[in-house]
This record gives sequence, C-alpha cells and structure tokens, in this order.
Amino acid sequence: MKSSKAPRKAKAKSRAKAKPLELAPFDAAEYLDNEEVIAEYLAAALENPNPDVFLAAVADVAKARGISALARESGLTRAGIYRGLSAGSTPSFATVMKITRALGVKLVPQKAA
Repeated sequence: MKSSKAPRKAKAKSRAKAKPLELAPFDAAEYLDNEEVIAEYLAAALENPNPDVFLAAVADVAKARGISALARESGLTRAGIYRGLSAGSTPSFATVMKITRALGVKLVPQKAA
C-alpha cells in the first residue's frame, strides 16, 4: 500500500552568517627587494602571452625601486612612466626599453619553446 503523504523536507538549520575574511591588499612591490627576485618575477611575467602582464610586472618593479629615481635614470617624466605602465596602456617599444634599462633589466631574446 502506497502512502499518499509527500516526503518531509528537512528543515534548514539556521546558521549565523560568517563574516567574510578580510585580507590585506597584496602589493608585489613589497617583495621585490633584490635583483634575483626581480629578474625571476619579470621572466615569469614574460612567459604570459598577454603583454599587460609584463607591463604590470615592470610597474611593480618600478614602484619597488621608486618612480622618481626611475624617471631620472630613464629620461622619462614621472607622468610618462605612470601613463606607460598603467593598465591597458600601449607604450612604445622605445619607452619599454628605456624603463627596463633604467631598472637594470636586460631583455634577451631566445627561441620559443
């Protein structure tokens, strides 16, 4: 004999909503404190096919080294550096070379894997 009663639905337990975990913003520039770390960071960024990733990494290194010092070394203005390294920008190759040279970074071409 079949029962005509519908199955009972489990009552939802009321749980106190947990507050979302608050994290401090991550700033890569705080960790770029020596030449080896900087070189590895930029090399990893170059492996990404998106050029914005490399520009963001260069911006992090520039911030770690100091934009004013970079402006003096590169011959670019502070505003030009910020503009060239901002998200979505398309700086000229000459600008990228001036910035990377001033940062003491050498871009070395090699055969793609």
